Amino acid sequence: MELMVDVKNLRKRFGDDSSGFDVLSDVSFSVETGEMVALVGISGSGKTTLLQIIGGLDKCNAGTVCVGGKAIDKLSAPELAEFRNKQIGFVFQFHHLLPDFTAIENVFIPGLIHGKSKKECVKRASELLGIFDLSKRLNHYPTELSGGERQRVALARAMFNEPALVLADEPTGNLDRANGELLLQLFEKANRELRQTFLIATHNSKLSGGMNRVLYLEEGKIVDTDKPTTVTDEW
Repeated sequence: MELMVDVKNLRKRFGDDSSGFDVLSDVSFSVETGEMVALVGISGSGKTTLLQIIGGLDKCNAGTVCVGGKAIDKLSAPELAEFRNKQIGFVFQFHHLLPDFTAIENVFIPGLIHGKSKKECVKRASELLGIFDLSKRLNHYPTELSGGERQRVALARAMFNEPALVLADEPTGNLDRANGELLLQLFEKANRELRQTFLIATHNSKLSGGMNRVLYLEEGKIVDTDKPTTVTDEW
């Protein structure tokens, strides 16, 4: 069994020892390479914090996190930045597109950071936006795109460097039914054709139902239950 994500005894505390609280407490789980796994829990259960730690955007107080066989907490800041850019793609509920850049520019920025030529980046970004049915929107700015279009641009950006792991935090939270279903189809396509691994935090039962497996996070812990605490059928 080849593991893409291996989390052991993870603890994350906000505040000091006397007045703080544990948002994550003794969390342990793994995700195999090529799996699509949903992380389900109510708001405040620690889903976003857990994804940020796995993605190297935050640090834990205790425990270990390995991604693709690397202990990310052992990497230096430059090593971690390079590893993130090459191996991990992020998709958030809010697209976080740069407002002064066009759709195609937003998509190919990760390639420029990774040292690829602009010509190569433009070609790759155009292909991705074409796959996501945005060929006619390449030179539009985020304010000129619909919510669904902006989220698809964000997904194309996350996929640009063909990351081994995609972390998505409530990616359908601001999408209508049609765009939510399209996003799920795009995830499935990337998983099937590129064998990319997905860990998706969501409270949406339709999205989690399309995954291979569901993890439930309750009060900062992965709970052993077949029933989610709170989910919704709405996109």
